[in-house]
Amino acid sequence: MAPDDRRAAIVAATLPLVLRHGYAVTTRQIAQAAGIAEGTIFRVFPDKESVVQAVVADAFDPAPTLRDLAAVDRALPLRERLTAAVTVLQRRLTDVFGLLNALGWTGPPHREGRAAGPAPPGRANPTEINERFRAAVVDLVGPDACRLRVPAAELAHVLRLLVFSGTHPLIADGRQLSAEQIVTVLLDGLSAPLPARPDPEDHPC
Repeated sequence: MAPDDRRAAIVAATLPLVLRHGYAVTTRQIAQAAGIAEGTIFRVFPDKESVVQAVVADAFDPAPTLRDLAAVDRALPLRERLTAAVTVLQRRLTDVFGLLNALGWTGPPHREGRAAGPAPPGRANPTEINERFRAAVVDLVGPDACRLRVPAAELAHVLRLLVFSGTHPLIADGRQLSAEQIVTVLLDGLSAPLPARPDPEDHPC
């Protein structure tokens, strides 16, 4: 197996172990999960810490999520497109939140004293990543932007805020929002529709 393929296989096998054991995961466990000899790990990584760092970097890599957003069928109605996009974003955040929790971190690597400072060459910084996600949602809205009361970029910003807060287990107080709920709040709000000719005596409030 080529080194890059071996590396990817080791990272994929390590992720579930890190979610279960955190930093207590051992290279023996990793080797067993990957179906390789323990020494093979050290032909690709210098130590266990490097394996865990690779797992974290893989989880934070925006490329797979951006590809999934780009793959959403543009022929779908706007509501369905946005629901598909929220599902993609929630899947990413659920994985990231689970990993951070398993490692005992309260935020991304750069806030935990790891990978601090400027992003390494070829790796986007958080601001750039956020902008790429906003641009992906704007592209998803497409010509339906004319139906919005705000610019598509503003909708993309609010959508990401709702997805983050509605998916985070602590912020959501254990009552995470579904993709459908998030899109309903985004497009419809939470007010009950008023009758065509409201009667003050029938007002529910």
